[in-house]
Amino acid sequence: MTISESIKALATEATEWRRDIHRHPELLYDVERTAGLVAGLLRDFGCDQVVEGIGRTGVVGVIKGRPGSRTVGMRADMDALPILEESGVHYASTVPGKMHACGHDGHTAMLLGAAKNLASTRDFSGNAVVIFQPAEEGGGGGKAMVEDGLMERFAIEEVYGMHNLPGLAPGHFAMCRGPIMASSDTFDIDITGRGAHAARPQESIDPVLVAAQIVTALQSIVSRNADPLESAVVSVTTIQTGGPYNVIPSTAHLHGTCRALTAGMRALLEKRLTEVASLTAQAFGAKAKITYRHQYPVTRNHDTQTDYCGEIARMVAGSAAVDTAAPPMMGAEDFSYMLEARPGAFIFIGNGDSAGLHNAAYDFNDAIIPAGISYWTQLAQTRLAG
Repeated sequence: MTISESIKALATEATEWRRDIHRHPELLYDVERTAGLVAGLLRDFGCDQVVEGIGRTGVVGVIKGRPGSRTVGMRADMDALPILEESGVHYASTVPGKMHACGHDGHTAMLLGAAKNLASTRDFSGNAVVIFQPAEEGGGGGKAMVEDGLMERFAIEEVYGMHNLPGLAPGHFAMCRGPIMASSDTFDIDITGRGAHAARPQESIDPVLVAAQIVTALQSIVSRNADPLESAVVSVTTIQTGGPYNVIPSTAHLHGTCRALTAGMRALLEKRLTEVASLTAQAFGAKAKITYRHQYPVTRNHDTQTDYCGEIARMVAGSAAVDTAAPPMMGAEDFSYMLEARPGAFIFIGNGDSAGLHNAAYDFNDAIIPAGISYWTQLAQTRLAG
């Protein structure tokens, strides 16, 4: 990996920004401190335009290069998670029950470093737009920014995102054409039976038994309804019911998630889950009310832009450190909304042998910051060459 001395110096500064953000995690849209820090730095860098409040608390910076009509957007996320940190680092969260367990602090720092570099060199034609998004962790901040006119207001033609990946070697890159992350939907199943004394089960319609049967039956959707060559997930993550040892309750509740990599499979999971849960309950004389919620859509990379990302990653890390045919993941990402609005691509940068994402022991690897800054800088300069 060849990193310039100027970017190495920027990386040292970006590490301090990252650790400051790490000490002060904020959730969802309540990222006022982080957004304020970002906006202030962008102004200090000399960005031509800094706009706050896009998608409630998002921040956008515009950096103009040489005269040119093209505009490229680059996005980082800012929010943390409601997790009690157990990393043991000296810059750990100062807010009990909140931590940057997904590396958004690092994503923000890397894009800030690139913004400072681009604003000082201006070695491109057109406009580089840096996007700092709130509420990726379940709040749909990407959708909020798109609905707030992000693409139209800043005339963005292409949009790019990047996420760190534990288990991938530090500073290596991974991506693929087409679906790279799954859709994410949630469901609730409320079962109504009839309670009774546990010694007289014949007088009951046991919702515990019904819940168990539904959980088992739902597993047949992926194994027997889904195409074996397509990826799909149906996971029941909570079962709530019960009371005293000697009472059969009258109700039970299940909830969970469905994941898919295509719109067709996503629709199939919803249809079959609703049918299987309802009819299984009916077979036992109970009733099931199913509430199904669409969350994030499939994160689908555009072919041409993914190929560009592969070329740029090779410039930064070398061919041996870039996988352009990485398998997609069943996690979800609300950058999907931006990719529905404009062509672009979402890629991964290796975080090394760290704890996993959303783990209380996780920490972003500061050693990859130079590679991230270099990638964003090269992306802007290459896509806006001329």
